[in-house]
Amino acid sequence: MALMKVKFTQRKRVKLAQGLWLMNWVCVLAGIALFTMGIFLKIELRKRSDLMDNAESHFVPNSLIFMGALACSLNAFAGKICYDSLDPTKFSKWKPMLKPYLSICLLFNVFIFFIAVMCLVTRGSLESTLAHGLKNGMRFYKDTDTPGRCYMKRTLDLLQIEFKCCGNNGYRDWFEIQWVSNRYLDFSSKEVKDRIKSNVDGKYLIDGVPFSCCNPNSPRPCIQQQVTNNSAHYSYDHQTEELNLWNRGCREALLSYYTSMMSSMGALVLIVWVMEMAVMIGLRYLHTSLDAITSSEDLESDSEGWLLEKSLKETVMSMWAFLKSLGKLNQVDDGGDKGPSVATVS
Repeated sequence: MALMKVKFTQRKRVKLAQGLWLMNWVCVLAGIALFTMGIFLKIELRKRSDLMDNAESHFVPNSLIFMGALACSLNAFAGKICYDSLDPTKFSKWKPMLKPYLSICLLFNVFIFFIAVMCLVTRGSLESTLAHGLKNGMRFYKDTDTPGRCYMKRTLDLLQIEFKCCGNNGYRDWFEIQWVSNRYLDFSSKEVKDRIKSNVDGKYLIDGVPFSCCNPNSPRPCIQQQVTNNSAHYSYDHQTEELNLWNRGCREALLSYYTSMMSSMGALVLIVWVMEMAVMIGLRYLHTSLDAITSSEDLESDSEGWLLEKSLKETVMSMWAFLKSLGKLNQVDDGGDKGPSVATVS
């Protein structure tokens, strides 16, 4: 028994075909939007790829680009089918392609739903990527003379200025690494020698931060050296000077920026998914309602369309049987591969 059977008059079929034609071209525009979003997200991630630990974060933009291009192709093809659907001579050439096409659409909709979920739940992996990437980037801040790392100081300074942040989790992260190059240290100075000897790694650690951590909203000149030494500055208490340096870490700032962007994209992808599902269901009804019509004389007669030819249980069972048959085809028959036996003559 067919599932969700609907009776169609000639007028309803015309309206369905016209509505599907219009929706398909709207989905083509939505596919262009997906493609554009993927390009934009890829550019944004590449701009700060040096501060990310791996390239796994590019899976989402690459998928958006691919799905956007595929959506344009599939919906443009479906629009042509809907346009020719009320002419039996033209529709007859599309009829053999509709079942494979609808199967492709089903896989497409499953994958686009998966991409929408990925956009909404990618915060965890992105947080780990940013945490490790920023930590490594801060270690290379001082290497302005090292090929391949000489740009890192500029990258981090621009990042901290643009996002109004400091360090990985906060400005105190700069206290734990040597961010001043040895080139600018006077090793004959007792203070420099004492600081290098004061830790087991032999690094020059100070309670200071780069200039890009300074908050321009501070009413006093920025204190970026001896940040925790109250006696080194007049009328200063580092625990109450909230406007002196940016308190938010860059990991949190970048995570908030990318999460907000990808959440918005995920919501848009879900809207596209709903539209694509509606188009696929409508095309299935159009296909089944026109399946029995073979000549122009039958166009004015009523017909029935359905979503599934069998019940849901029967459909699932038939699909499972089909998958099992595919699995059996891949199995190697041990008995069938034996070569012909050769009789030995004694």
